[in-house]
Amino acid sequence: MLTFFLVSGGSLWLFAELVLSLLEKMQTQEILKMLRLPELGDLGQFFHSLSATTLVSVGALAAILAYWFAHRPKALQPPCNLLMQSEEVEDSGGARRSVIGGGPQLLTHYYDDARTMYQVFRRGLSISGNGPCLGFRKPKQPYQWLSYQEVADRAEFLGSGLLQHNCKACTDQFIGVFAQNRPEWIIAELACYTYSMVVVPLYDTLGPGAIRYIINTADISTVIVDKPQKAVLLLEHMERKETPGLKLIILMEPFEEALKERGQKCGVVIKSMQAVEDCGQENHHVPVPPEPDDLSIVCFTSGTTGNPKGAMLTHGNVVADFSGFLKVTEKVIFPRQDDVLISFLPLAHMFERVIQSVVYCHGGRVGFFQGDIRLLSDDMKALCPTIFPVVPRLLNRMYDKIFSHADTPLKRWLLEFAAKRKQAEVRSGIIRNDSIWDELFFNKIQASLGGCVRMIVTGAAPASPTVLGFLRAALGCQVYEGYGQTECTAGCTFTTPGDWTSGHVGAPLPCNHIKLVDVEELNYWTCKGEGEICVRGPNVFKGYLKDQDRTKEALDCEGWLHTGDIGKWLPAGTLKIIDRKKHIFKLAQGEYVAPEKIENIYIRSQPVAQIYVHGDSLKAFLVGIVVPDPEVMPSWAQKRGIEGTYAELCTSKELKKAILEDMVRLGKESGLHSFEQVKAIHIHSEMFSVQNGLLTPTLKAKRPELREYFKKQIEELYSISM
Repeated sequence: MLTFFLVSGGSLWLFAELVLSLLEKMQTQEILKMLRLPELGDLGQFFHSLSATTLVSVGALAAILAYWFAHRPKALQPPCNLLMQSEEVEDSGGARRSVIGGGPQLLTHYYDDARTMYQVFRRGLSISGNGPCLGFRKPKQPYQWLSYQEVADRAEFLGSGLLQHNCKACTDQFIGVFAQNRPEWIIAELACYTYSMVVVPLYDTLGPGAIRYIINTADISTVIVDKPQKAVLLLEHMERKETPGLKLIILMEPFEEALKERGQKCGVVIKSMQAVEDCGQENHHVPVPPEPDDLSIVCFTSGTTGNPKGAMLTHGNVVADFSGFLKVTEKVIFPRQDDVLISFLPLAHMFERVIQSVVYCHGGRVGFFQGDIRLLSDDMKALCPTIFPVVPRLLNRMYDKIFSHADTPLKRWLLEFAAKRKQAEVRSGIIRNDSIWDELFFNKIQASLGGCVRMIVTGAAPASPTVLGFLRAALGCQVYEGYGQTECTAGCTFTTPGDWTSGHVGAPLPCNHIKLVDVEELNYWTCKGEGEICVRGPNVFKGYLKDQDRTKEALDCEGWLHTGDIGKWLPAGTLKIIDRKKHIFKLAQGEYVAPEKIENIYIRSQPVAQIYVHGDSLKAFLVGIVVPDPEVMPSWAQKRGIEGTYAELCTSKELKKAILEDMVRLGKESGLHSFEQVKAIHIHSEMFSVQNGLLTPTLKAKRPELREYFKKQIEELYSISM
């Protein structure tokens, strides 16, 4: 056995590590007893008594251990003191800044030759040596690649074609992009940047009404779409005379002549993207690049109440934000030309936009998924990405799937034991994927992501500490968590390399300051290190498009962005998100939800007297607590063949199902998205009241008290519905 390990070089390390992992916590005398060796003082006499064969074996074991110690993995060196990751800014009223950056000035850019998004791509073009840039694949086929020069050329042709179709090379020209992630999305975006135009992403979850609102608010005359179905949706608005300014629809995919004729009837020209590029190639215009302070994108957030808000972001905003990320990670996991990113998170959101910009700036590659999230693992195996941006909901799915395969108590125990061994390494700063635990348990998990991932970045919603801790160990790569919102481009905090603890969102980025302000009504005070999170810096947006009132709500006179989130400073200078100022929250997939809006819809259900809608940022769906109307509910139930007293009906599974179906019906009729619909309810027979502490004297719901009061029922609803 020993000879085998000596011969097998790859297994030598694994064997030594296994031995060390078993012995590392044992005392010296215990080890000697286990090996049946004498006390240390008798070792000389003991060795004289050994045979030559035994001495060779002992020497071999010593050689193995010496080899392991010489080649054991080294801990990652953090870029700062992890016990002090941020510091207070002098004369700032309690604002804090990153200790990474080397000076009091906030970071505006990382490279002098990359201060706009146009320059960012040109830098990637220059250093890539015209390497592969954008990748796509057909089912069961390898990835095909467009080179940097091909992308740059097509962007110039498309931009020139837009100019030939009455668009202007200026920041007053807004171009809508209504498409799923694909190379043409990036080409369209770059075309706009090449000629100082502004990108306005549209996306399905906004709903038809919101799309109409955005087109009119941004005065969009040209929209670039991927599929004919989306063109039909836009034409329907035109046919109802809801978007009179729309003049041109450019389609990425082939379409039938009938669609073109339908557009002509309502005054909309429909052309293929290829035709517009051909036109631009024949009538080429010299690029008109933007300045850092010029508008680059108007990203409409999916408003929870009222119309969506168009956050205006400049080129400088985006560059500053990803420059902060580069500064934090520069000594640890700096982006490289051979980096590959898998793109599946919506390009309409700034989180994906910023991560992709980092890759383009360094000449890396971006490969797009096929469009079906169920095929994501297959795409990753074909692409072998090194950078994997995710949202917590996907991490939760990975975690659940891993443990679903541990279908016996023994398998689960072994998996948890291996994870604890790897987590011990992570806590000591060691991140790797070549330990014995990887060989035995985690290599298949890593292979399902392509086997090359070296960095995972998660954002958009809080991540579960349990899930994050396990995946940091199992995936054997650096996993970072960030916090922010569209209004500060994407991120304003980021976990520091080497700090692999969970339960916080890191320290401020070097591109912004963060301060907390008192929230008297919720009893959060800055003197206790708690309050509403406010952000100021070059990554903070310029306001909402044509909406001064909501701009004033978000930005104060000193330029501080009031996020509406409640944070708490931890002793190490990191930030923890503990609450929401308003009763608005994100689900695990990153979608905002306004529970009171949903409650106002569900309360119209005849049998419902009171309702409390609950959501959790670690969960992907909503649940509800329903109090039926004692006067209405019995007769309502009887009409559906459900008999019983009020108390009996409140425990009836059949009635609960009927009430839920009626609520969902009202939700659909009122235009609720699927993520806004409750998936399970608990029937409660006692009314919420001032007397039981669940209502205020003005009869408003006391949401924190309701959450605590129904904590057990809520947990049961989530466990049953998973």
